[in-house]
Order: sequence, then structure tokens, then C-alpha cells
Amino acid sequence: MSLYDKNYAQNNNYANSEILGEERYAGRISSLIKQTYQLLTASLIAATAGAFVGMNFFSISNPILFLVVEIALIFGMQFATKSGSNTIALVLLFAFTFITGLSLGPILNFYIGAGAGNIVTQAFLMTAIIFGGLSVYAMNTKTDFSSWGKVLFFALLAIIVVSLLNYFFFSSPLIHIIVSAIAAFVFCGYILFDTQNIIRGNYTSPIMAAVSLYLDIFNLFISLLNILGFLYRE
Repeated sequence: MSLYDKNYAQNNNYANSEILGEERYAGRISSLIKQTYQLLTASLIAATAGAFVGMNFFSISNPILFLVVEIALIFGMQFATKSGSNTIALVLLFAFTFITGLSLGPILNFYIGAGAGNIVTQAFLMTAIIFGGLSVYAMNTKTDFSSWGKVLFFALLAIIVVSLLNYFFFSSPLIHIIVSAIAAFVFCGYILFDTQNIIRGNYTSPIMAAVSLYLDIFNLFISLLNILGFLYRE
């Protein structure tokens, strides 16, 4: 009887440990999701402030230099989070989002100055609706998007290469709009992919999770703005 009691106690302790472990894991995931969307909100505010400065007080003369700075900030964030320097990573996050907003200022000025400010509003609303809808879908669907990673990465790489070639050599509006249309679909895929990775705990840092979603939103907005701008000119 004592042996039975001992085995029962051991099994019961093991079961309790499993439950406690699951609760801790669920708590960690819940905390990660909450912090991610808090940082995403703060990042969007920083980007809005950057766009305001870019529209009213600052003119970008070298967009390629800004792109290099933005890439450097992303690598800096990755290094800081891996080394546990979360304060530095936060500073780099808001510096990055502010600068991307800054680079957006002249584009917004172009549309507003051309009397097409409604296009900016439409692109913003479409981005918000698409992001919200896809996020809810990714959180509730049984479909697994984890296998999309490589396809999305190579599609993004192709978009970057073609965009750079078009910028330096071709300057073709047709190529530009085709790339924008493809990019819109790619970043919709990334919203599904990144959201599902976040809720499954595949991100260890809410900072990197937030910047991933921010880039999805930012690039989707730019793509939609390009498409609507092209249709407006036509």
C-alpha cells in the first residue's frame, strides 16, 4: 500500500509539474503578445512623429543612405536583444521607426501637394483593415503558415533586387507598379506568418516581434500607396 501511495504521489507531483509548466508557458506567451503589440503601437506613434517631421521640417536628399542606416539599426537591434541589452534595443527600435517615418514624409507631401491626399487616407484605411483582418485570421485558423518562411523570404529578396535594378537602371513605372502589387501580397503573407509565430512563442523578444509586424505594416502601406497612386494618375 505504501508503495502504491508513493507511486501515486510521484505521478501526482509529475502531473502538477506539467500543469505548472504549461501555465508558465502560457503566461510567457501571453506576456510576449501583450508586450509586442504595446511596442508595435509605440512604434507606429514614433513613425507618425517621424513622418510629421519629414513633411514639415526635413528633406531627404539621399534615400539609399537612409536605407543603409535603417538596415544597420535592424542588425543593431538583433545584436542588442541577443546580448540582453533591452534598453539599447528599445532605443534602436524607436530610432528605426522614427527614421522610416521620416523617409515617408516626402512621399506623403508629394501626394498631398498633387491634390491626392485622399489616396493617403485610403492606403492607411486599407492597411489597417487588412492587418486587422489577417491578424485575427492568423490567431484563430488551424492553418499552419510556418512553411511559408522560405517562400516569403525569397520573394522578398526578389522584390528588393528588382526594385534596386529599376531604381538605378530602368526607372520603369510599369515595373514599379508590378513590384508594388507583388509586394502587397508578400507582406500580407508576412502578416500571417509573423502573427502566428508570435502567438506560438517562436519569438524570444517582443522587440524583434514588434519590428517584424511594423515592417509588415509599413511595407504594405507603401505598396498600397504606390498602387493607388498609379491608378490615380491613370
